[in-house]
Amino acid sequence: MRSHSRLLRAAWLACAFPPALAAQDSTVRRLPPVVVTRDPGRSPIELPYAITSVRPDSLAPGQTHTLVDQTLALIPGLTVANRNNPSQDTRVSIRGFGARSAFGVRSIRVLRDGMPLTLPDGQTPIDYLDIESVSNVETIRGTASALYGNASGGVIDLRSAPPPDDPFAVQLRTWSGANGLRRYVGMLGGTQGGATFTGNIGRTTSDGVRTYAAQRVTNAFARATASVPGTELSVIGLGMDMPQAQNPGALTRAQFDADPTQADAQSVLKRARKEVHQVQVGVSAHTRWSDGSDVYAQAYGGGRSLYNPLTFAIVGIDRHTGGASVRATFLPGYHSRHRLTVGADAQRLSDARKNWSNCNGVAAVTANCTSLGVEKGRLQLDQREIVTSIGPYIRDEVELGDGRVLATAAVRSDNTTFELRDAFLTDGRDDSGKRTMRAVSPMGGVALRLATAHSVYANVSTAFETPTTTELGNQADGSAGLNRALDPQHSTTYEVGLKGLARERLQYDVALFTTSVRDELVPFDIGSGRTAFRNAGRTRRRGGEASAVTEIGPVRFAAAYTHSHFRFVDFTSGTTQVGGKAIPGIPERQLQASATLRARRTFVVADWLAKSKVYVNDANAAAAPGFAIANVRVGTTAGFGRPRVTPVFGVQNVFDRKYVGSVAINAAGTVTTAKFYEPGPGRTWFVGLSAATAPW
Repeated sequence: MRSHSRLLRAAWLACAFPPALAAQDSTVRRLPPVVVTRDPGRSPIELPYAITSVRPDSLAPGQTHTLVDQTLALIPGLTVANRNNPSQDTRVSIRGFGARSAFGVRSIRVLRDGMPLTLPDGQTPIDYLDIESVSNVETIRGTASALYGNASGGVIDLRSAPPPDDPFAVQLRTWSGANGLRRYVGMLGGTQGGATFTGNIGRTTSDGVRTYAAQRVTNAFARATASVPGTELSVIGLGMDMPQAQNPGALTRAQFDADPTQADAQSVLKRARKEVHQVQVGVSAHTRWSDGSDVYAQAYGGGRSLYNPLTFAIVGIDRHTGGASVRATFLPGYHSRHRLTVGADAQRLSDARKNWSNCNGVAAVTANCTSLGVEKGRLQLDQREIVTSIGPYIRDEVELGDGRVLATAAVRSDNTTFELRDAFLTDGRDDSGKRTMRAVSPMGGVALRLATAHSVYANVSTAFETPTTTELGNQADGSAGLNRALDPQHSTTYEVGLKGLARERLQYDVALFTTSVRDELVPFDIGSGRTAFRNAGRTRRRGGEASAVTEIGPVRFAAAYTHSHFRFVDFTSGTTQVGGKAIPGIPERQLQASATLRARRTFVVADWLAKSKVYVNDANAAAAPGFAIANVRVGTTAGFGRPRVTPVFGVQNVFDRKYVGSVAINAAGTVTTAKFYEPGPGRTWFVGLSAATAPW
């Protein structure tokens, strides 16, 4: 701990911060309004939830915008496990929900400028999530089903930076670094009258921090708005083309100790990887009336194609998604003392899924691989998976007494239907079927304003979370069809918290909670790299979260601490009762901190991440050790009129610590043979340069 403290002191004593960046968020004057509550412009002081709003580039500038864990840093209660595997999405969890995810983000609703990226089955592929232009991250921590549905962990809304004030502006960015990192980005934007536009496109290539971890990807994002009398119209689009993302797989403990940069031999032999192409477009309209009431409506749709050779099979998916939502807020009482919100969300997912035998590395002709040298073997599965969901909700907020107390009550009704249409009938059976999962999720809370910028709150909330189509389809006995024994999980949370702004310098947030979960969805490895899920009887999560942001002279400090005491209460894993054991995949303690010192034209940022050990299976028979890593970035802004040029240099994992970034929970095998461990990168470096025609 002393060595890390010395690093932080030395780093920020030698550094500074550019005025161009400091101007974005130079002082902590007030709690910023949040819009993730489906009410634009509300102060978090007024709301009885754990809500965090952070500006990643203001708190920790100089980021490459390629790592989700950097964008989601300094949010209490949120843990990011970077798998450092371009074929596997980074795991994101809030209060432990989402840590079990095998693919994409689970248990959390993810939005981009209010447009849902999460599918109706609760899964969010984040490989196509462009974070280049993200300015603000707004997060509800905890059971948020009364607002958004089918999520136990909460909501993350990634908000775009406002466009430049100029009618037309351009910015170019380039990055180079260790492990063959090359990134080129073009951005444009502008404001003209009541219309704005912003967009970016970036090309990234990398050899990866491990063997067999190369990636080539192009991401794009665009957003345009126009104002007509009383209404704001918006169009948003995301796209991604990733022709190469190799999968180095997880390692045993012996392999990790010997060489954490190596790849799993089976993954290399079977050429495990993925190729993805995806696009999503949404339109929205927001109308406000003079009495403060408003109506918001949106519609969106997209498609995704996936070619995904795995060690046990080759998976191909052709996906079509769409959805719509409408929300109306009324002020039926005197002024704003009574606020009533009603709305509904509807989504549809249609996946055409095929599986083939993976014939890479096959030495002789078999029934499944009839031709040597051909990757795709015999067709094993051909089915269409359709998921539809609809969720109406209502929320009532009332100011009591002199307006210092805000009481909130809400309820949501979710109806999610899974349908499987089997087109592979040559095996002599039809695995077609349908399952419908329903839940009513109420919540209630009270926020008491202690002073102008301080409040205390309490809430009781519930959540409903279905299995995903992948979780329903992977059965322990290897059979096809929908798993009839796998049920949704239900959560109930009791929470109290304190948040505010002290002397216009210290912004703080503290929350304590306990969550009881019935039928928690728990993964286990069924061999050959396949994961199935089962319901744990009961689990309990107790935790505390705290964050603070302040400025002392020219130095800005930010810190977030999370304590997670998450346990099985009643669950038999195999033949073993694991009641009292820690839920795997989640560190009990996590601390993040950053320090930024500003001068006229330069900056240096030091940030630090520490996590305690992480258990790798239900029995807690083994664990990935705890770790602490530090990162430093330095940059400057050179003013030549136009363009404005900003070079940046950074070092990640300054002390070259050897650590496990993520774990594969309940991997098959014994403690010594199971491939639990996904290594983090050693010391790496990068250098960047941007040039802009106007302030961004």
